[in-house]
Amino acid sequence: MSEQLIYLPADSDSPFPDPTQALLEPNGLLAVGGDLSSTRLIQAYRSGIFPWFSDGDPILWWSPDPRAVLYPGQLHISKSLRKTLRNKRYDVSFDQAFDEVIAACAESRTPRAGETAELGTWITDEMSNAYQKLFTEGVAHSIEVREGSRLVGGLYGLSIGRVFFGESMFSRVSDASKVAMAYLCTQLAAWDFAVIDCQVASSHISSLGAIDIPRKVFCELVTAHCDADEPQKWQFDDNSWQRLCLST
Repeated sequence: MSEQLIYLPADSDSPFPDPTQALLEPNGLLAVGGDLSSTRLIQAYRSGIFPWFSDGDPILWWSPDPRAVLYPGQLHISKSLRKTLRNKRYDVSFDQAFDEVIAACAESRTPRAGETAELGTWITDEMSNAYQKLFTEGVAHSIEVREGSRLVGGLYGLSIGRVFFGESMFSRVSDASKVAMAYLCTQLAAWDFAVIDCQVASSHISSLGAIDIPRKVFCELVTAHCDADEPQKWQFDDNSWQRLCLST
């Protein structure tokens, strides 16, 4: 276990340290520096590592232990969410408004465990630009929830192999982000995805069925499934729609 931060050079080819070298306090802080190039970010996620830092600070890389995950086939649908889904109040889509979704997440992101409200309210422009580039490269994806023409909820993250790395979600009306997650889980289960990375536990994702697993187990899942074949096209298929309707 390392007792101090590991500094990364600016070039995207330098390797990350082993996640087991992350600090115990703050939990999972592993390295500082590097860059947010697509090469670097994909390398990070494939290693069980993700970036998170405040505006004006250096880039910080994290791999907490335990790790919060949601298995697509184990989504918990509460009575209230079940009612919302049955009412078909919202329209849901993939990859139709990535820029809008990440902007909304930046405005409304809730704090992670141990954060102050001030730290939890935005995603930096540098981060936003990096994930928008990943979207154009077909690695990042968004789920949009609309009420009429208004975007009321959604989430975004990265898909590498058969692992979805969730980054952030937002909700402007009741249950909208949970609707996004319900549709995402249903489709990912149909595509035989192994796991959704939720990074750090919160009451919100725990209510949907997310659990904590040891970092070692999470990294083993990532290693085993990130090289699997990915879906040819990111869109909801009819079978997934029917499966979700039947489950509610």
